[in-house]
Amino acid sequence: MKPLDFSKPRIMGILNVTPDSFSDGGHFPSTQAAVARAHEMVAQGADVLDLGGESTRPGSDPVSVQEELRRLQPVLEQLVDKISIPLSIDTYKPEVARACLEMGANLLNDVTGLRNPAILELAADYQVPVVCMHMLGNPKNMQEKPVYVDVVMDLLAYFRDRLAAAKEAGLRQVILDPGIGFGKTTAHNLQLLKRLAEFKELGKPLCVGPSRKSFIGNVLGLDVNNRLEGTLAAVAVSVWNGADLVRVHDVRDARRVIDLVQAIKEA
Repeated sequence: MKPLDFSKPRIMGILNVTPDSFSDGGHFPSTQAAVARAHEMVAQGADVLDLGGESTRPGSDPVSVQEELRRLQPVLEQLVDKISIPLSIDTYKPEVARACLEMGANLLNDVTGLRNPAILELAADYQVPVVCMHMLGNPKNMQEKPVYVDVVMDLLAYFRDRLAAAKEAGLRQVILDPGIGFGKTTAHNLQLLKRLAEFKELGKPLCVGPSRKSFIGNVLGLDVNNRLEGTLAAVAVSVWNGADLVRVHDVRDARRVIDLVQAIKEA
């Protein structure tokens, strides 16, 4: 697949086919419901669809390769060659990634930041873009008192290391994601959004995933079902500060916000 075009900010629509994701777990229990939601997000302006078969919410437990594929493959089969935008697979397991790439997936989204050499090798073999996310620890323990010297400086050092590994492996396009909510306190998340532009020095596209995250609830005192306005505020700040790809559940609303922010930037 050719590299993604970031001549303007893009939207990655979230499609979790899981029973336990923090926001939309269990919303799409059938293949039919998931496929319908995928087509809806395309119509609303999504540029990429991100399919997830395992929850990575704080405290979550991993599922087997077989279970993850059981959730993903029927949906992927119904979408490959039937929608006009790239299909991303949100996984860190090489076996899942390979099976989905074989089926026609176009992109990998790795919450473990390409730490597994087998994922690097797969991305290079298939020449697909990858999202390289930062996470402190793993989903089970990542929110247990995360500590940084300086969250932005620490992540910059982390990404330089991962980019060196990606270059050595021969990856075609790497998109960097600071991992909002993945081993970060509310203060860390706010700092990452405020200082996002500092990551532009790495010369790579930036992905931000603030959608319905707990830091919004902590600041505004709202549960997960009432975080749309907070999410859109974070989306606007992210795009203003240089985000190239925004990963969201609410595609239609984010599309409107991004288009207006971009119009202001270009005025």
